[in-house]
Amino acid sequence: MFQVIKKIIQYPRVTQDYPAKPFDTSLTSGKPVIHSEKCTACGECVTRCPSGAIVENVDTNTLEINDNACIFCVLCSEVCPHGAIEITGEFELAQMTYEELGTQLKKKIEKRFGRSLQIREVDSGSCNGCDYEINALNNPFNDIERFGIHFVASPRHADMLLVTGTATRNMELALLKTYEAAPNPKLVAAVGACACSGGIFQDSYAAKNGIDTVLPVDVYIPGCPPRPQAILYGILKAIDRL
Repeated sequence: MFQVIKKIIQYPRVTQDYPAKPFDTSLTSGKPVIHSEKCTACGECVTRCPSGAIVENVDTNTLEINDNACIFCVLCSEVCPHGAIEITGEFELAQMTYEELGTQLKKKIEKRFGRSLQIREVDSGSCNGCDYEINALNNPFNDIERFGIHFVASPRHADMLLVTGTATRNMELALLKTYEAAPNPKLVAAVGACACSGGIFQDSYAAKNGIDTVLPVDVYIPGCPPRPQAILYGILKAIDRL
């Protein structure tokens, strides 16, 4: 008992304040940004990108980065001969499938999920990188339960499906059954580049190009893998708690 008290005194509160306060990203890699004033559209980064996240906009003759496909490997920054690509610490990249929530729908979401949220995590064929980051949401540092958000063992008890992986051929049916088992209304979040777009497995014979080819997706949380704060940001954005 005294040892427990000693540790509590020695190690005070460790839970982060994010999203109430900004998270320090000085030592992390996040969204790559192309500086158009330096970029000559030589195409070196386009050919070297392993996930095909960099594409050319033929209308403006500029290069653009698809956040949902980017795996944050920083290779584009390394191979750019002009130093036009900067790796930032930006991780709040979660996107809804619609630009703005309608007032009526927003009220329904607040009423249904405003106080608490039950999540069923589904691995549809990932490398487990995203799953490790999701698991970190439950540690004392991130403590997702302070928001009234809990992970449940059955989709029957879930308000949201948190899906990782590309929806491989062998997991497609299981993913569909899990979705059908969850009661309405329900939300679906695609976590990681594989779930958002297929990642480096795009156009593979054994996998889909993102889970939205199988299920309707409400929020995309890109990254390879997305850090716990990015996943938390996406979940809170989906239920309008930011």
